[in-house]
Amino acid sequence: MLTTRFVTGAPNWVDLGTPDIEGATTFYGGLFGWQFQSAGSESGGYGFFQLAGKSAAGGMQTTPDQGPPSWTVYFQTPDADATAKSTEQAKGSVLMQPMDVMTEGRMAILADEAGVPFGIWQPDQLKGIDVAGDPGSLCWVELYTPDIALSAVFYNSVFGWETSGMPFPGGTYTCINPAGAREEDMFGGVVPLADDPIEVEAGAYWLPYFEVEDTDDTVAKTQELGGKVRMPATDVEGVGRIAKLADPYGARFAVIKSVPQQG
Repeated sequence: MLTTRFVTGAPNWVDLGTPDIEGATTFYGGLFGWQFQSAGSESGGYGFFQLAGKSAAGGMQTTPDQGPPSWTVYFQTPDADATAKSTEQAKGSVLMQPMDVMTEGRMAILADEAGVPFGIWQPDQLKGIDVAGDPGSLCWVELYTPDIALSAVFYNSVFGWETSGMPFPGGTYTCINPAGAREEDMFGGVVPLADDPIEVEAGAYWLPYFEVEDTDDTVAKTQELGGKVRMPATDVEGVGRIAKLADPYGARFAVIKSVPQQG
């Protein structure tokens, strides 16, 4: 599962673009206990969702021309410019050119060969999220794509990711981990878009998962706070109890109460 022992190619940041940062803060504060802390006047309204004083995610208010409300997953790179170039060579695209974020690091927004946006973060002073895998924090990411094989080739070319198959009810789940990492360092999966009617409608994208204490309670709170349940709480044998949700503005995410891992 995802940890803060960041290595090249692993998720190291996630942020929210929303039309109402105050409303989003109320929603996620009620759901995960987050508090929003501005990054300062020079940040353009960007800030940090804090969980017990630790940065669990970022967020900012966006306009319609910046795209629909959504969560963006960022992956660690030692060289944002080189990764942007590798993305283009792998038939992806650069949506936002690499840029310095004050003295915190260097970032870019890219898209894979299927047009799915993702971010990259080259750390400097800001290494990444401060907490992962604990309740209220990022613990897994999942790519819904029309072509698993093509996506695997793309991300291997860009990040060196390795894939492996895991038996799953009804088939095989494709897991991903950083190059040369151990099996326990898996941080996400790749899912055929056509296998999930919910996601076919949503289109190809990266879905962040946040760990929770109680999936059913989180689903109920989501509805109370004005969010939407896209997939009700469901048990996945050997993995945990998951649900797919959306905040009041349409940004999609998932939650999971993970099964304790052995060993």
